[in-house]
Amino acid sequence: MAAFWQQRGRRQESGGLGSVLDGLGSVFDVLLANARLVLGVSGAAVLAIATLAVKRLIDRATSPRDEGDPKAEQKSLEDSWQDLALIKTTPKPAKKQRREDLSEPLLSPARPVVPDPRGPSAPLGAPQVQSSPLRCLTLQEKLLSHSSQLAVPEFQVSLVPQLARSICSQLQNFLRSKFPELPFGRLSLSGALLDGLEVLAADHVHLMLPLLLDSGLWSLIPGEDTVVRNPQYWMIKRIDLGYFPRGCSPWDRFMVGRYLSSSVLNETLHKLLVASINWPAIGGLLGCAIHPVVASRELKLEVKHDQVDLSITLLPVVEMEDKVLLAVPPEGPVENLWLESFYRAEVSRLKELDAADSGARQLCLRILSGVCKRQPRLHKLGGSPLSHLILQLSDTTSDWAQESLADRFQQVLEELVASLEKGVLPCYFNPKINLFSGLLEEEIDGMGFVLYRAITEPEVLLK
Repeated sequence: MAAFWQQRGRRQESGGLGSVLDGLGSVFDVLLANARLVLGVSGAAVLAIATLAVKRLIDRATSPRDEGDPKAEQKSLEDSWQDLALIKTTPKPAKKQRREDLSEPLLSPARPVVPDPRGPSAPLGAPQVQSSPLRCLTLQEKLLSHSSQLAVPEFQVSLVPQLARSICSQLQNFLRSKFPELPFGRLSLSGALLDGLEVLAADHVHLMLPLLLDSGLWSLIPGEDTVVRNPQYWMIKRIDLGYFPRGCSPWDRFMVGRYLSSSVLNETLHKLLVASINWPAIGGLLGCAIHPVVASRELKLEVKHDQVDLSITLLPVVEMEDKVLLAVPPEGPVENLWLESFYRAEVSRLKELDAADSGARQLCLRILSGVCKRQPRLHKLGGSPLSHLILQLSDTTSDWAQESLADRFQQVLEELVASLEKGVLPCYFNPKINLFSGLLEEEIDGMGFVLYRAITEPEVLLK
């Protein structure tokens, strides 16, 4: 009897639980039937998966199991965990898009990343990369960095002088065979490359052709004492014609009136370069192509090598009374003028001053020369005007150490603008000479415009 009531109680308990579960099942069926209308497709799918998992739990709870089978109990537990995992991994339904969201951009701007005060978290063993803080370079640092970019390529430093000397030797031999009666001196190279002042590229060099004059037959006349009134030029006058008539000097054939004519000498040498010398044969011997420039007033050769294009200018030169005179007459009908050159004295003085105080004058000159070479409006400003201005500032400013390069560079720009405003830059060795006298007003205005802006922003010249 007791066993009967115990078994009946179990059936009633089971029946009560089954009725409850049946009621829950009907509720789930109603929810699933209306979920698509209420929640949409994605929401209904999620609810269906969750409901299926719960129903599996209920079924296993109501189904009889073998009490003596431990594997069945273990399997039931595993199935329960799988169902719970199924509910957890179910993706969340996408948020329903509102009408006001349609007007928002698809790509929102990135939010700034807030650094973790505890420091960056990196995996073990990963190298720690420390970013160096950005800093603005000073003008001094920019000038030193820019100066390293102005160096002439090494192969040009060695190739160009060697090639120019070979051409110089061939020309010297030809002149001696063509004009054995003319006492030409030994041809030599000259230019910024040989003095360590060349920048960017070794694309030009000068060949100096000395004329040996008898000081007892020739004398110098200052240009300011002649009709041109220009102290930068000189005239070479034949003297004592009564005692030493025409023909006593081998250079008398180049006289116009009583003066040695630079124009007549240049015309003779020009014809020689263009028509008399077999440049193709010399070029083939030296491994390059040499062409004389026919249309130029200068005595110029264009040399094309596999590694470099070079311009060589032949300059007849007379050295008398501590003067260095070049056969470079000004444009116009004047034929007898010789231009005084201060290049040798400029370079010698700059090196002497830098050696005395370990100064940066030559470095400043190279940087300014590079600026003028890159700026079309400043081409005519390079060379002697810059050298003379730096020498003038050296007399008034003693601090030319490399640490003061930025200050001196700025000072040179200010002095250049002031000189351009006046249109006057005195020669360091002869204040009577205005180094800007050969410039046009438009050229001076163009230079002033570029440099005036650079006074407040010097970095624009280094770009």
